[in-house]
Amino acid sequence: MKLIRFGEPGKEKPGAIINDAWFDVSDYIIDYDENFFGNDGLSLLKTITSEKILKEISRDIRLGPPIARPSKIICIGLNYSDHATESKMQLPPEPVIFFKATTAIVGPNDDLIIPKNSKKTDWEVELAVVIGKKASYVDEAIALNYVAGYVLHNDYSEREFQLERAGQWVKGKSCDSFAPLGPYLATQDEITDVNDLRLWLTVNGTMMQDGNTKNLVFKIPQLVSYVSQFMTLLPGDIISTGTPAGVGLGQKPEPVYIKPDDVIELGIHGLGSSRQKAIAYKG
Repeated sequence: MKLIRFGEPGKEKPGAIINDAWFDVSDYIIDYDENFFGNDGLSLLKTITSEKILKEISRDIRLGPPIARPSKIICIGLNYSDHATESKMQLPPEPVIFFKATTAIVGPNDDLIIPKNSKKTDWEVELAVVIGKKASYVDEAIALNYVAGYVLHNDYSEREFQLERAGQWVKGKSCDSFAPLGPYLATQDEITDVNDLRLWLTVNGTMMQDGNTKNLVFKIPQLVSYVSQFMTLLPGDIISTGTPAGVGLGQKPEPVYIKPDDVIELGIHGLGSSRQKAIAYKG
């Protein structure tokens, strides 16, 4: 199944994509949130979409993030060897974990707001994993049983905030609009092989990132198990699995960063594509 949320920001309703048509399921589902995933909402949704007559909606409507605000976004750093090289960092012996504030979440095609005082706003196309049920100390062998599905994520970063200011990376990762998600959440059955998905990103039509999840250093079952050793994962939580080479920080001969009116487009095979236009912060 493919799950969408549609409508004005903060007023999104749940929907589903069936044979490329968009349908409203809000008469039966409150929202795609922790309660939905934690109470086997995917099974209920499957029944609804197969048995109920649903209202079709226009494909011109705004899409919001396909998950209502999760309890947390956990990001994995340096999980592609080529990205670690371009960042001039050593490949980690175990997953690097950092957080991204949930207030950064926006719809897939909403504007990117370049933060106040930003000089180095950067892009990162990533495969994100959505947790389907409460997970704590999960064995790697059964970790995929805790996954609801997958979603496209642009893990925007402000490199000066992240790397040149004291403290943790979270400061450069959590600005408003820095986590566009979607267009949809695809359940596991929609993806033939999650370890062989092309992911790409362009800036103003120029290809900047072109990678494949087969090059993930730490695969999804290992990541779910690993993170669950340090914290309880709740239904709807997101693990963003890292980005391949081609970020602005790594461009040669000089880094390239986002400026107002730039257009960033990205996609992952099986998870659709998204588009953000960069605008300057207006206080």
